[in-house]
Amino acid sequence: MVSRMFRIETEVDKDRRDLLRARLRGTNTAASPVLAALRGTPGEREIPLHVWALDTAGDMAGGLVGHTWTTWLHVAYLWVDDRHRGAGLGTRLLAEAERLAREGRGCTAARLETWGFQAPEFYKKQGYEVVCVIPDYPPGITEYTLTKTLGPAVSGTSGTSGD
Repeated sequence: MVSRMFRIETEVDKDRRDLLRARLRGTNTAASPVLAALRGTPGEREIPLHVWALDTAGDMAGGLVGHTWTTWLHVAYLWVDDRHRGAGLGTRLLAEAERLAREGRGCTAARLETWGFQAPEFYKKQGYEVVCVIPDYPPGITEYTLTKTLGPAVSGTSGTSGD
């Protein structure tokens, strides 16, 4: 075995980050026929999906920010203003995002992360199942990853619009 010396650096470097991302992508593509088949197709891209709820004054009452990738909807943020909680607005926002993902983008599943003090029970009521629990992430808080089957894709397209 040959002993090698390495210099370890810790500064933020966007060029190195991009190089690392490209090399990892190449390694993953070479290792996975599924990822290799996706390369260069519309399904390869993450496409933003945003749904907004405005109150009668035009102020934001709630919103959902996510993206679709391959056949998945990934919900990054779902928020409803305190004044409008309990009125079903979160359910409507999530259902609309799921509909857009399924019908317009061919998604068959959804995923999201939430903390224990946020809304795991809300998501369970919407048909999501807990697939991962990470205690103490961050310390004293539990993070949940949940998924949901959206049913068969209606259009079978990956879509290209940013809703």
